[in-house]
Amino acid sequence: MTSTKPMDPRGIVLFAFGVAIALYMSYILRDELVVIYVSALFAVVLMPLVRGVMKLHIGRWHPSRGIAVLLIVVLTAGSLGAFFGFALRPAFRDLREFVRELPQRGPQFFARIQQVPLLHDVNLDALQEKVQDIAGNLATYVVRFASDWAGTVVRIIAGIVLTVYFILEGDEAYGWFLSLFPMERRLRLDQTLARASARMGRWLLGQGTLMLILGVCSTIVFALLRVRYAYALGVIMGLFNLVPVAGALISVTLVVLVAALDSWGRVAGVLIFYIAYLQVENTWLTPKIMRTQVDLAGLTILIALLLGSSLAGIIGAMVAVPTAVLIAVVLNEYAVHEEGGIIAEPHPAPATPRVE
Repeated sequence: MTSTKPMDPRGIVLFAFGVAIALYMSYILRDELVVIYVSALFAVVLMPLVRGVMKLHIGRWHPSRGIAVLLIVVLTAGSLGAFFGFALRPAFRDLREFVRELPQRGPQFFARIQQVPLLHDVNLDALQEKVQDIAGNLATYVVRFASDWAGTVVRIIAGIVLTVYFILEGDEAYGWFLSLFPMERRLRLDQTLARASARMGRWLLGQGTLMLILGVCSTIVFALLRVRYAYALGVIMGLFNLVPVAGALISVTLVVLVAALDSWGRVAGVLIFYIAYLQVENTWLTPKIMRTQVDLAGLTILIALLLGSSLAGIIGAMVAVPTAVLIAVVLNEYAVHEEGGIIAEPHPAPATPRVE
């Protein structure tokens, strides 16, 4: 019989202290760890796009990884700059005129609200006084809002920079991560993560498809309703669809405010369109497209979005589906037991003998 050496109590105590310190430090640095995780995840998701750019050839020259990342960043920044510079210029001009004419338009706006049947008996005098108080203290609200978002903007910039570095130097970090595991387990883990990376990369294609569908449908509907800046608002609706829930609320609120400048009928048309589209997207488009691209059930995607938004807000919702793909692949490899390539089914219960 082989005797096992008893574990050293001091080693157990030191290990417990190490785990406790690691958990405590993770709690303190939870915001920074979320930024690092999200950056690494987006680097994995964007790698198929980077590899596609690297395959381009101009004669004998083809871009390296660094040049491919630079091209993507420049094209993205240039497209956004051109959009905000040309498509939104009329909107900014009208917004300045609206702010300048706000003292005259305010009473007219509240008078139009009183024409709505459901709001006819609402005391709008107090609401109008509250709006005037907010307008008078606008500088205070702007400073408070800017201070709250300053940290968020810094984290977004840090996340973009980290994503670029993970794309450029991710192979070294990945190799170091694999070196933490024994050699006999390293190959299996590498193959598992490679499969997860391929499926996570296809998530970007599925999300881009959803953004394109919403952008095109919104542009067509807004143009038919003759909403101001229909094309610009359609593009904004499609782009903001990248952020689940919050992006839709922001973009729809913006469209409703623009439509309210002309008529309540256009507001009703916008709301009816988006409510109908939301039902179609949540019940058919998202489960079908995402299941095709990332091979996840619709229920799994909805649960992932719910948990991601609850744990980390907007950022959690954005990375919920790729994280669910990663967890699903790892669980399928290490936790799901198969027999002969078929998942083992429970044996039927033995039949109870009949008593004559």
